[in-house]
Amino acid sequence: MRVKARHWRVAIAASALATSTATTAAEGQARTLVVRAAAVADGLGAVRRNVDVLVRDGRIVGVRPRAGRADVDLGARVLAPGLIDTHVHLGWYITHRARLHQQGDGDSESVAALNAAGNAQRMLQAGFTTVQSVGGPEDAAVRDAVARGVLAGPRIITSLGSLSERAGGPDSVRMAVRRFKERGADVIKIFASASIRDGGGQTMSQEQLDAACGEAKALGLRSIVHAHAASAAKAAVRAGCTQVDHGVLMDEEALAMMARAGTYFEPQCELVSRNYLDHKEWFRGIGNYNDEGFAATERALGLRRALVQRYLATPGLKVVYGTDAVAGAHGQNGRDLACRVRLNGETAVSAITAATSLSAESLGLGGEIGRIAVGYRADLMAFDGDPRTDPDAFMRIAFVMKDGVIHRSLPAAAGMRMSYPTASRP
Repeated sequence: MRVKARHWRVAIAASALATSTATTAAEGQARTLVVRAAAVADGLGAVRRNVDVLVRDGRIVGVRPRAGRADVDLGARVLAPGLIDTHVHLGWYITHRARLHQQGDGDSESVAALNAAGNAQRMLQAGFTTVQSVGGPEDAAVRDAVARGVLAGPRIITSLGSLSERAGGPDSVRMAVRRFKERGADVIKIFASASIRDGGGQTMSQEQLDAACGEAKALGLRSIVHAHAASAAKAAVRAGCTQVDHGVLMDEEALAMMARAGTYFEPQCELVSRNYLDHKEWFRGIGNYNDEGFAATERALGLRRALVQRYLATPGLKVVYGTDAVAGAHGQNGRDLACRVRLNGETAVSAITAATSLSAESLGLGGEIGRIAVGYRADLMAFDGDPRTDPDAFMRIAFVMKDGVIHRSLPAAAGMRMSYPTASRP
């Protein structure tokens, strides 16, 4: 879906009213702000007790034992770096007709823009200060509006679209990558296998992947590969691609290849599958959203459980955090953190590390975000509770700061501020 930028700008300007919950840059950055918490997960696997984090001009300028007065006292809550989701679909939404938005369904470009803006705000309110959207060209205006401060939302990194085997031969694939770069894409998204609803088999040749990831690297861009089949993942590793997503049908050899090559791996736990299965009528009849496709999605939940044991047993594998949040799931991004702890047996601290410093590294931003350390951007969030003893705390967000600006503050602590989607109107 291609959207004219001017329509997005008009709609996004209207949505800027939502930024009233944030402190102004002058209020949040003109002086040193002291944020205090009983427990601080630093993003690298350590948890410190009774810590003050000092913030000035959008950066962390100090981390010290608590002393004196605090501007924000989080009490017993757990403070962490702003969370990162490396796989969302920003522009997907459910219309007021209770159906997945499709081109030609009657919604105007302005309505689509407002929904994407709302998705961004929901994810920020859920503690996610950076997201990577493997979405469409409509992402650009939202990304740029957030960067300019027009709209409250997470830092957005976007592919502005994707390419597949239909791009043609290697020369055509390289040309497609160059076009994405010219349009302002931050990353290249590549489909190397079918959807799991269609069996997940490899669809892109080794030569096509070599061309896509090789050209991306030559242009200074990262590459993300949708790959359910083990063969597709192996081809992506051989092509030097940056990250492999999904991997439901992955085998031990593919995982070991990724570990040796330093390829980032982004599996999901349950959010995307449950979102489809719990709300079938939002999607039914669109493409492969049918009874057969839903049955494959149900089977994939079991395959994901089996995959966990394989990837946890692969030494050196860099497993980042991504939810594949689609229409109806934005703002629930923390659900897969709870799932990774409750169902996968991962520790809460390990899950936080995956969703902070490791994901930041995968984005090429490991020196800027993902840690509570001096010099890093002041992206902070706090759970209303301790996820080490209560995984549901991953879904209860008490405090959100991005670049030193507070977007959610106490006492607004119990869950999301808005549910989505709302009931359809007559």
